[in-house]
Amino acid sequence: MPLFLRCGVMLGMASVCTLAAGQTTPKVVFEANETLFAVASTLNACGYDDGLNSSVPLRAAIRGEMAAIIDRNPAGTRLRDQACNFYHEHQQGDSSRDVAQFISLALNLGEPPVFSAKSDDMPPDAGPVQEFASFLQSFYQAAGLRELWRKHQAEYAALLAKHHDAITAMIQQTDGYLRMPVNAYVGREYTIYLEPMLSPARVNARIYGDEYFLVLSPGSSGAISLDPMRHMYLHYILDPLAAKRPLAMKRLEPLLGAVTAAPMDDSYKHNISLLVTESLIHAIEARRLLDGKAAEPARQEAVNGAEAEGYILTHYFYEAMANFEKSPVGLRDAFADMLAGINVEGERHRAQQIVFARRTAPDPLHAGITSNAPSVGLLELAERKLSAGDRQGAEQLAQQALTEKKGDEGRALFVLARTSHDIRGSQAYFERALEVTKEPRVVAWSHVYLGRIYDLRYRDAVEAGDDTAAAERQQALAHYRAALASGYGATEMKSAADAGLKQPYEPAAARGNKEDH
Repeated sequence: MPLFLRCGVMLGMASVCTLAAGQTTPKVVFEANETLFAVASTLNACGYDDGLNSSVPLRAAIRGEMAAIIDRNPAGTRLRDQACNFYHEHQQGDSSRDVAQFISLALNLGEPPVFSAKSDDMPPDAGPVQEFASFLQSFYQAAGLRELWRKHQAEYAALLAKHHDAITAMIQQTDGYLRMPVNAYVGREYTIYLEPMLSPARVNARIYGDEYFLVLSPGSSGAISLDPMRHMYLHYILDPLAAKRPLAMKRLEPLLGAVTAAPMDDSYKHNISLLVTESLIHAIEARRLLDGKAAEPARQEAVNGAEAEGYILTHYFYEAMANFEKSPVGLRDAFADMLAGINVEGERHRAQQIVFARRTAPDPLHAGITSNAPSVGLLELAERKLSAGDRQGAEQLAQQALTEKKGDEGRALFVLARTSHDIRGSQAYFERALEVTKEPRVVAWSHVYLGRIYDLRYRDAVEAGDDTAAAERQQALAHYRAALASGYGATEMKSAADAGLKQPYEPAAARGNKEDH
């Protein structure tokens, strides 16, 4: 059976773990990352102690060496304090969420020492802390992080090598059970980052398009759990199955009404594909929990626990997977029949009998971000719907967030401004967002959009020969300047504001192309 895992630390040194002959593109990457190391080390220098006592000794050693380097550097303390002030100003009162936003940022930054953004469009949780990259550049030099990274390569490599065989076996066993073809993963990649400078009690998972990331840290003995790796791997191989069947998912949407009181993240309550996939994953994990008839009570307990959290199709898929195990086809081919076999009314009635738990166990996919923050899930989903062209869906979710007082009010208003078909309504929403928002991204882009609105009025006034044209253009210029002065550093925003300063905004339709921000 071929090995699909690449394992190593990326400093030009030979990879600790290699690919099998003929395998050139791994579907799973297990490695360390210098940018993530730099961000995590900086947070440690700023008092991030979560899980320190249960971490590998390497974490304490690097912390001590970093402190000694800073003390010897006249500018070290000042540069550390600048980075730390930013970190403390953006804390949210929950250590997991405090760090999660910086992990999202690290995953979207390029290599040191520049740490440039990989894309102009940062994930919503990373946007508010994007400016941290500028402090990171200076601190990286002052704290000698490059030298520390090089110095401890052997220890990082040893930790990676220690778990290579177990992860490889987990992947092969999962693929074998599901009978998934190797070519199902072309063009997609799942990356697992091992970072000892983070808490071993926290797991952070992210999905950016076709890229899947899992960030975790070993415990004091160097051990790590395969469970979150398997859970994320199941998302990686199963998410596309649901995404390719929109009509089947549409038929199942009435089931969402049965989970409104469930303690799980709100994103599952508004997206049937997420609910279906998560239920299927819990069912697979339950069936693989133990072997033998004696294990059935433990399996049923796992199914009941998943349904109590809100994943109401777990029981259905648990039974469906029992039939699947007896058949010769792979899950990729069997999945359509599984979906077709769901009795919507029957499952909804059964779900109404479930007594939901008061709280849910941490979901590896949302750990540190949305597990205990349903407001974030609502607004994230609203922005995703808007990006996908579902203006009505985005508007409904943003309005719900406002009504239920969930999440940043300004961000919800920012979504509503972009879904409005009335330019005056959009202007009112953008102006209100500026009054209440806490997010630099919303501040900057609200000014850009207001500048464009005033530019549209300027063009109308010029065409009509109205003497208010000059005043409209001055208002537009003021907003573009305010956007650039907001402190939000995304290249796309700066380009949009600069373009507005150079000449009045022209709608995309007038230019004969499509523009989307």
